[in-house]
Amino acid sequence: MNWKTITSVIVLCGGAGAAGTASAVGNLADVTVYDRAQGRTLPVYLYEGRHYVVGKPGNEYQVRVRNRSGSDILAVMSVDGVNVVSGETADWSQTGYVLGRYQGFDVKGWRKSMERTAAFFFTEHENSYAARTGRPDHVGVIGVAMFRKKAGPDAFIQHDRLSESRREAPGAASGTGAASESNAPRAAAADSMSRPAPAPQMAEKSTSLGTGHGRSEASRVTYTSFERATRQPEEVIAIHYDTYSNLVAMGVIRAPQIARPTPFPGRFVPDPR
Repeated sequence: MNWKTITSVIVLCGGAGAAGTASAVGNLADVTVYDRAQGRTLPVYLYEGRHYVVGKPGNEYQVRVRNRSGSDILAVMSVDGVNVVSGETADWSQTGYVLGRYQGFDVKGWRKSMERTAAFFFTEHENSYAARTGRPDHVGVIGVAMFRKKAGPDAFIQHDRLSESRREAPGAASGTGAASESNAPRAAAADSMSRPAPAPQMAEKSTSLGTGHGRSEASRVTYTSFERATRQPEEVIAIHYDTYSNLVAMGVIRAPQIARPTPFPGRFVPDPR
């Protein structure tokens, strides 16, 4: 079975990952979350088999997928249980982005057309796009399902292509230390087919985070062709997100130790300084 797909020609700028922590998740591809307001890739915390990042309410973010394999892959992406291209309740048989070998693409928002997206930003659960469209049950998680391209001549189908390009703002991409890309990556969208111990004193949880439907931005894409090698994805990546206080309360992040005075710190009286 064949699927219609979307391509995008872009120039990416690298950004440093957080020191001392993981910043990317995945094997077939690296997936990172980049806070555009802070200008940094968010560190990833592993807790009870799940990956978490800290989101700051109001901050725009983007999701970067970098293909680590030597062949094209299709990345079907969801945010809060919603497909980021089609807006459907997410299923991995739906539309996604195609990445050339060793190339990456930054997904900055909900796709509104072949030329525009609405920016992702962290916001209160009730203000999330998913909740506002009647789908509040899966708010707080980013998902990427990866498919390899079917090998052989039967996998290629001729299709008219529109080719447009755009340049991103300096520092906007979410790489993990790479310099500017010399080769423009491709993106694509396919039509639908049939760790730390808990803190001694747990913080009180605040309102959970979701992803809002933000400002309109230029993001031109074109159609191409892609045939999946398998019906099931080769890899599914999930990155959960919430506020710092909520992740501390859950035990995902160890709360900083606060020094407290003690009445008997020593045995004798020292000389004054």
